[in-house]
Amino acid sequence: MTSLLTRPAVAPLAPGEIAPVRVGIIGYGYWGPNLARNVAQAADTELVAIADINSGRLSQARRSHPLAALTDDVYELLDDHSIEAVVIATPPETHHALVRRALKAGKHVLVEKPLATNVADAEDLARMAAETGLTLAVDHTFLFTGAVKRMKQYFDAGEVGDVYYYDSTRINLGLFQHEANVIWDLAPHDVAIMLHLLGQPVRSVSAFGARHVDHDVENIAYLTLQFDTPLLAHFHVNWLAPAKVRRTIIGASKKMFVYDDMEMDDKLKVYDSGAQLCASKEDIYRKLVEYRTGDVLAPKLDKTEALAAETKHFARVVRGLEEPISGADLGVAVVRVIEAAQTSLRNGGAPVEVKR
Repeated sequence: MTSLLTRPAVAPLAPGEIAPVRVGIIGYGYWGPNLARNVAQAADTELVAIADINSGRLSQARRSHPLAALTDDVYELLDDHSIEAVVIATPPETHHALVRRALKAGKHVLVEKPLATNVADAEDLARMAAETGLTLAVDHTFLFTGAVKRMKQYFDAGEVGDVYYYDSTRINLGLFQHEANVIWDLAPHDVAIMLHLLGQPVRSVSAFGARHVDHDVENIAYLTLQFDTPLLAHFHVNWLAPAKVRRTIIGASKKMFVYDDMEMDDKLKVYDSGAQLCASKEDIYRKLVEYRTGDVLAPKLDKTEALAAETKHFARVVRGLEEPISGADLGVAVVRVIEAAQTSLRNGGAPVEVKR
C-alpha cells in the first residue's frame, strides 16, 4: 500500500548519531499520549502515524501532533512499509493479537505492560519475536527511573549482599478497571522491578484479595513470593486507598534501600545497615545478633523522564546498539508470576508454583 507519510529528506548523520526509528502509535487513550509525546520529542525516533478507533482521540492527537498521519484502521498503519516500529498502548486483552500482527508485518514492537494476559500468549509472542529477529520490548516504565537504575548499579557491583526481603506497596484511589483486577493492573510494575534487580526466579506465589466495589474484580490484594533462597517478597496493591503510596523497602546483608517514588527529591535512600549472627566472647555457645548501623545516603539520581530514557533505549535496541532492558524474556517472566498469583487468588491463597 502507499505509505501513510512520505519519508522527508534528512540531513547527514553526525558521528555517533543513529538514523531516527520511524514509529507508529497504536492506541491514544490513557497512556498513548505520553508515549506519543516522548516518541515525537526524542532525537532517536520519529513519530510517523497514530491509530485509534475513537475519533475524539484522533482529534486530540491531531492537535498535539499535526505532522503525524492519523488513521482509525490499525491495519493501515501496520501495512505501511515506511514504519519500522510500533508502540502499542491498548488494553491488555488486545496485546496478543496486535503484537503478533505487528511482528508478522516486520515491525519492532514496544507494548504496554503486561505483555499478555496469560503465559501461553506471552510465550507465543516471545517465540515469534525470536524467530523473526525483531525487537519485542515491554513498557515496564519504572525500570528506567533514576532510582531503579541506581539500585541496579548497586546490585550489579555486588554491593548489596544477600537479599533477605523485598517489600512493596503500590496503592491509590482508583483508577478502577473492569476487564482486569488490581493484581493485573498494578503488580506488574513491582514484579518487573524486583525481577530486574534481583535476577532470581520466583518459586511460588500466594495471593489474597477482596472485592468491595465491583463484585467481579478484586480492588485489593496481597501477594507473597517465595524463592529458592530464604528471600521473601511481599506486595500490597490497592485501588481503594485514601492516599497514593509508591514505596519499596529492600533488606540485604550489606545494604538496605527505601525507594519512595512519591518523594519530590530524595526518592532513594541507601542504608549501610545490616545484621549478622556472632558468638559472644563470654559464652561461645551463646549466639547473638550483631547489628550494623552506618551512614544513610541519598544518592544523586538521573532525573531524565523514565519514558524519555525508555524511548531512546528502545531506538538503540532496534538499531542493534544495546541489549533490551525490558525485553520479551522479562515480559514473559512477569506474566508467569501474575498468572500464578491469579490462580492462587482463585484457590483461596494456596501457593502456586511459577513456571520457569
